[in-house]
Amino acid sequence: MQTLDWIVLIGTLLTIVIYGTIQTRGSKNVEDYLKGGNQSKWWTIGLSVMATQASAITFLSTPGQAFNDGMGFVQFYFGLPIAMIVICMVFIPLYHRLKVYTAYEFLENRFDRKTRSLTAILFLIQRGLAAGITIFAPAIILSAVLGWNLLLLNIIIGVLVIIYTVSGGTKAVNVTQKHQMVVIFTGMVIAFILILNQLPDDITFKKAVEIAGASGKMEVLDFSFDLNNRYTVWTGLIGGTFLMLSYFGTDQSQVQRYLSGKSVKEMQLGLMFNGLLKIPMQFFILFVGVMVFVFYQFNQAPVNFNPTATEIVLNSEYAEEYKAIQEEQKKLFENKQTAISRFLSTKNDENKTHIAAFNEANDVLRNKAKVLIEKAGDAQNIKVESNDKDYVFIHFILNNLPKGLIGLLLAVILSAAMSSTASELNALASTTTIDLYKHKVGDKTELQMLKASRWFTLLWGIIAIGVACIANLAENLIQLVNIIGSIFYGNVLGIFLLAFFFKYVKANAVFTAALITQVIVITLFLLNRFEIINLPFLWLNFVGCVIVIAIALLLQSKNEYFNKINYKNI
Repeated sequence: MQTLDWIVLIGTLLTIVIYGTIQTRGSKNVEDYLKGGNQSKWWTIGLSVMATQASAITFLSTPGQAFNDGMGFVQFYFGLPIAMIVICMVFIPLYHRLKVYTAYEFLENRFDRKTRSLTAILFLIQRGLAAGITIFAPAIILSAVLGWNLLLLNIIIGVLVIIYTVSGGTKAVNVTQKHQMVVIFTGMVIAFILILNQLPDDITFKKAVEIAGASGKMEVLDFSFDLNNRYTVWTGLIGGTFLMLSYFGTDQSQVQRYLSGKSVKEMQLGLMFNGLLKIPMQFFILFVGVMVFVFYQFNQAPVNFNPTATEIVLNSEYAEEYKAIQEEQKKLFENKQTAISRFLSTKNDENKTHIAAFNEANDVLRNKAKVLIEKAGDAQNIKVESNDKDYVFIHFILNNLPKGLIGLLLAVILSAAMSSTASELNALASTTTIDLYKHKVGDKTELQMLKASRWFTLLWGIIAIGVACIANLAENLIQLVNIIGSIFYGNVLGIFLLAFFFKYVKANAVFTAALITQVIVITLFLLNRFEIINLPFLWLNFVGCVIVIAIALLLQSKNEYFNKINYKNI
């Protein structure tokens, strides 16, 4: 980090915060604060929806995911366009007609107060945890790579978001997210161009793709039904559709983005814009990660990209073993250069197989290094992240980009963290104010409700910072957020589908079914976590949705049966 990088980084972040605060200060009522006065155009909605989902985790973890496992992760998003069509046809017209502030208001009209409160509480739990993770993700990685204090980073990111979100509410979130997305797209495109420019002169874009393909990184589609494969076409189309329906249709952090639209048409166009652009965007981010992989086919990569992990193991009793792995990797890298040269000149399958074999051998060495890192951490009683997927892209940025652009890419990462966290705090405050607080305190003036909304935004900001400060390490942070969502989303989506399509199902049956389903889903997750069963987390969305609908229908049928018997006896 040079002086120019600090100027670019601090200048970008402060500009966004100050602009968002100035442009949106002075909300006069709750509608202005929570729904932005219903003035948002479709492009603002579309960019805001994308920015909410595209957290810092997206730009840190996704390239690392592609570096390790290739392009297959894009299948996770295959259900998105289907979900957008369903939400535009069913959810948006209904929400608009009822003039709701939150998605959960509808459930009280359809069922009762306790069902609305339960669903709102499920949202607050999972989104409150996710808000902390979206702060923690960039903080833990920047702390490890740059040596910045982790606790201080958590607080700085959280406070910056709180300033303009408390001040301007939904409108502030929408206004700032447009500019944040410009910063994000600009930074990622520049990073991609620079990666290609730093490849050897004789390696064209076509050759780079061929090298990635020879290493198995360009395998986008997997049509297998193997549950051991976490990302396939079927998990994307089925599990992904249910996850996206839940996220965009029932998660207040997204619902609030399009409820601010001027009309049903603006809301629908905004979501369809997101549906059309999101998969290409994720494909591009993954492809950046693949090109980083190609870059390290010609440049020596570290055995582990987490510098803190490397430092810990080199200062332990396992240092010599780790150094031996480093030397072995260096020899492997030199031999691989010969195989790549032969492949580019002959394009035969034998040399392609050799490249794949060298990369597999390199993966074996990296796994051995992870074991040593974990042993070193245990010996020193230090919690250390041995899995370095989240560190790949930031390592490339800091070690290979020119002055100024390092600051820009760090601004991209922190802007993404701020944009998604702001949406989450805004939604958490809305749900708390409208679905829980308003019911408890009864009728209040507009000014009193506005003040309450601001105080709840501040409260959830403090809670998110607190979660970030105690958050733990995970295999891959982008997966962690999706796992948290999958535990709750299927159940919540099932409740909404019962409300939409099963008019004869009553409140008590749905409420009981939701409680039972949540226990079942958490149990299934734990059984999979401890490898007792094999159920990838994406399927929890589908399973939870089906179970809550099935149990509710069964309970309703049972209630009607006993009611008929009692009626006959009377």
